Amino acid sequence: MVTLTPKKGNLLIAEPTIIGDVSFNRSIILLADHSAEGSIGFILNKPLDYTINDLVPEVEATFKVYNGGPVEQDNLYFIHKIPHLIPNSIEISLGIYWGGDFNNVAELIAKEIISENDIKFFLGYSGWDANQLENELKSNSWVVTENIYKNGIIEKNYETFWKEKMLEFGDEYSIWSNAPENPNYN
Repeated sequence: MVTLTPKKGNLLIAEPTIIGDVSFNRSIILLADHSAEGSIGFILNKPLDYTINDLVPEVEATFKVYNGGPVEQDNLYFIHKIPHLIPNSIEISLGIYWGGDFNNVAELIAKEIISENDIKFFLGYSGWDANQLENELKSNSWVVTENIYKNGIIEKNYETFWKEKMLEFGDEYSIWSNAPENPNYN
């Protein structure tokens, strides 16, 4: 499959052949940054068994927390689509922002001004050193696509997202859409 050159705001879709890779098997990653120095992204479709309240008890909300990737999994990150409410946000692209003032986020959640459709929390992130992502692309580990969902990506159904992308790619990818995540279960 022909893929795009990665850039900030693109999606990385794990090739079906990344079987056995615990972190990235069936992952869809939003690239939050991409430059000659390296890349940073967040896995959008790997929910953890935590809510924001489990990790930050003073935030009384049940927003899901996702596995952002294998790097710095003791740190909480977030993307959102409400920069007008969260100071110090960094634009990724297409109305999606990264980070900002967490104390402000906690206050907005308490006042029920922010909903789960506005923000997504992650433990850790996915990171690549200079040329590492390009090497993984050459070895066909990822498909790079445009983010056609824009800031609606935050509310995308994580359970079916990877399968939808496989069906969308068609041809040899379609067969993978119904395969079990672990081929040993077949």
